[in-house]
Amino acid sequence: MKTLYLLISIFILSTYANAQFYKLSEPFSHTYSIVAIDEETGDMGVAVQSHWFSVGSLVIWGEAGVGVVATQSFINVSFGTRGLEMLKKGFSPQQAIDSLIASDNGRDVRQLAILDKNGDVAVYTGKNCIQFAGHIKGKGYSVQANLMASDKVWPAMSKAFENTKAPLAERMLAALKAAENEGGDIRGKQSVAMLVVRAKPTGNVWEDRIVDLCIADHKNPIIELERLLKVHRAYEHMNNGDLAMEVGDSELANKEYAAANKLMPESEEMKYWQAVTFANEHKMDRALELFKIIFEKNQNWKILTPRIADAKLLNVSKKDMERIMKCDE
Repeated sequence: MKTLYLLISIFILSTYANAQFYKLSEPFSHTYSIVAIDEETGDMGVAVQSHWFSVGSLVIWGEAGVGVVATQSFINVSFGTRGLEMLKKGFSPQQAIDSLIASDNGRDVRQLAILDKNGDVAVYTGKNCIQFAGHIKGKGYSVQANLMASDKVWPAMSKAFENTKAPLAERMLAALKAAENEGGDIRGKQSVAMLVVRAKPTGNVWEDRIVDLCIADHKNPIIELERLLKVHRAYEHMNNGDLAMEVGDSELANKEYAAANKLMPESEEMKYWQAVTFANEHKMDRALELFKIIFEKNQNWKILTPRIADAKLLNVSKKDMERIMKCDE
């Protein structure tokens, strides 16, 4: 291991000698990543994993209705915002990369991928990126990696993305998992991030990011990302259920809460709101069954129940309310 780090250090110093303007103060974040578009919805995504703290805060960039960027390998962080601005001005991904790389004295150690709202993609790997390094550009996506354990990493990512039938986020997750299965970053693993933005902006920034997950420091970051993506999907259903509750559509709310509960059967919260919707639909036997399970686990839900009745979110008769409050006795 000491020999490996010595060789890497020698390489870095030689790179510096060949590029006198290159700044060693720039983030040393070698990694593998993917940029991609969902050809059905037009949504765009970017995901990354690295043995570096909070890699997502530096590497991945995206804007609804514009595109996504992955900038890595001695990161020039400015490529993120500048790349997106160029796309908004009408540059193609290739034109944006050509312009950014041409203006960069550290170009030989950069790696950069840009995808636009049309699904056009361009990718660049500098000639002095630490081996194993490379990229593959496919239809509506590219995968790129440097400082890898082997040259099988990015081909495995490409294959996994193309062969996975799922929403965009899950397809990108499959690519990251495939990279790790081939050894991934030779230094190990530490952080991971994923961003999916809408094909068209809504005018509300908080609605434009469909998926926005970042694990800054974890011993198994991709496993944690997979778990959080599942939680994210469950809470998508919970949010839809809440919206249905707001307009009094208990049937739709129950459908959404049931979908959430199926994804996370261990969640007290998801069971609770499904119980509430059953009660609102006058399906008291099913509601009482769930309320009993929840109250036995956590009495705070029982304390909360009269409060949501006061807020008109639980609409039952006085008799049924008494049944709910006594169901765990």
